[in-house]
Amino acid sequence: MLSSSFRAAVVVCLLGAGSAPAQWFRVPSKETPHGPDGKVNLTAPMPLTAAGHPNLEGIWQVETKYLTNVAADLKPGEAPFQEWSKKVFDARQVNGFDGKNDPAARCIQGMPKLNAIPYPFKIVETLKEVIILYEGFTTFRQVHTDGRALPTEPQPSWLGYSTGRWEKDALVVETIGINDTTWMDNAGHPHSDALKVTERFRRVDFGHLEIEMTFDDPKTYTKPWTITEHARVLPDTELLEYVCENNFDLPHIVQ
Repeated sequence: MLSSSFRAAVVVCLLGAGSAPAQWFRVPSKETPHGPDGKVNLTAPMPLTAAGHPNLEGIWQVETKYLTNVAADLKPGEAPFQEWSKKVFDARQVNGFDGKNDPAARCIQGMPKLNAIPYPFKIVETLKEVIILYEGFTTFRQVHTDGRALPTEPQPSWLGYSTGRWEKDALVVETIGINDTTWMDNAGHPHSDALKVTERFRRVDFGHLEIEMTFDDPKTYTKPWTITEHARVLPDTELLEYVCENNFDLPHIVQ
């Protein structure tokens, strides 16, 4: 897990593009629980909303396990490729290993890879939607929780169309309409515009969030599979400015 103090140093080789962050670092909040030693109590009880469900609001940062390989939990050879997608993936191992062919190298990022990059994201809840602000690539998602249905003929976009609902302690988000031009990870796992991503956000306690993601893309894979990302809260801070620069001549660390 990258610490907030490391956020001024950007690992360009992970994303294929440069970044120049600057702004907040420490903004103390009365809502942050502390232990007797004065340290943030990450295992304190989770806050609840007025409706009684877990309050997901906060600034979070995920581990980067799935950025490298979205199929990391599967054994070698178990990724359920269709024949054509296996050929595409294999070709990217030869031609795209340096990241130059990854759309992220051109500052183009999409779902589901956006959930795996090592930059903080902020969750904001309202009565009708959940808004996710991503520091990386300075972008956002709208998850509509007003009961609307997903579109039947979506116009494919980078982040797709998302609706959400609460099932017990989990916010269940379904996303469709993602265009097929982005990679699912740095390894080059492909996807089609038929990809459906189902996320389950569960706040375990004050400091920890689980994001279970199921990928269902019958054009690209023979069966769905599920991963679980683990995120940690970044208390007493705010998102930083991010500027994406398409330049492979940058050094690997930009300060």
